[in-house]
Amino acid sequence: MNKYYLGIDTSAYTTSVGIVNEEGQVILDLRKRLKVARNKRGLRQQEAVFQHIKNLPEMFAKVSETIDINDLLVISASTKPRNIEKSYMPVFVVGKEQAFIISKLLNIPYKEFSHQEGHISAGIIGTALEREENFLAFHISGGTTELLFVDNRRENFNIERIGGTLDISVGQLVDRIGVKLGLDFPCGEEMDCLSQNGSIINKKIPLSIKDTWSNFSGYENFFYDIIDSKKYLTEDIIKTLFYTIYLCLEKIIVNSCMSFNIRKVLLIGGVASNIFIRKNLSESLSKRGIDLYIPPIEYCSDNGIGTAYLGNVKNDNRWGIKICQLNL
Repeated sequence: MNKYYLGIDTSAYTTSVGIVNEEGQVILDLRKRLKVARNKRGLRQQEAVFQHIKNLPEMFAKVSETIDINDLLVISASTKPRNIEKSYMPVFVVGKEQAFIISKLLNIPYKEFSHQEGHISAGIIGTALEREENFLAFHISGGTTELLFVDNRRENFNIERIGGTLDISVGQLVDRIGVKLGLDFPCGEEMDCLSQNGSIINKKIPLSIKDTWSNFSGYENFFYDIIDSKKYLTEDIIKTLFYTIYLCLEKIIVNSCMSFNIRKVLLIGGVASNIFIRKNLSESLSKRGIDLYIPPIEYCSDNGIGTAYLGNVKNDNRWGIKICQLNL
């Protein structure tokens, strides 16, 4: 008889519920993107909380139609963005409380993990990284651009932040440029499509990288100037934006692999679904002898699968691992 692990993730823009079995196979993957009003650049937390509360009952009904809930072994929730002190967002309280209530009603264990750990887990399922002791993970999304050293311990991840952005995230950069171009938020998917017909603008790009760190606000000003000049096609601007991001990420990854003598890198987060970035990073890093692992596009964005998987393979992380920023 199959037994199951259920994970809930209520992030800033997606309600997610996932179920995996004891072998780590995906049984159910439910997601609903939160609605953002036209011409807005995001959601207030209270608006997102309200939408999560509305979405979850429908998802739980689907769960009960798919499996016998009495076959659930563990229920897990993403309860905070990252495992660092004071990491908190109200949206994660919704999933946390629902998961806790269900665990008590079913009398099964309840586990807590971070949203970031869920992304890492969704990325390593079915890959050699499941058994790798150490690897690097580059988390690039709307809220995060962090390069992480991951110690894949049997009981839990031990994660250290070793690089990334010092100001705005890659996802924020993409969305701000997209909104500036007149696109609807979130802009990444539409920009990915538009870029397929674009060409890279012949203009010197002011890369700002020191070791494993970068500043992305400078790129924002650079592309605002390009847009305001009205000299270039929208698809060319977007293609050049993705080319700039690719160059920056590549440089940071290469520097970090040299510094830490690691050749295995996981790319996670919503921006990792970008076709141009995936293709070019894979090709360029392969030539340098670096193994880049990128999840299928559907597991780059927010999901509950990674959280469900953690409930199976890791211990409860409520009091455990912290993410420490190294001073390099």
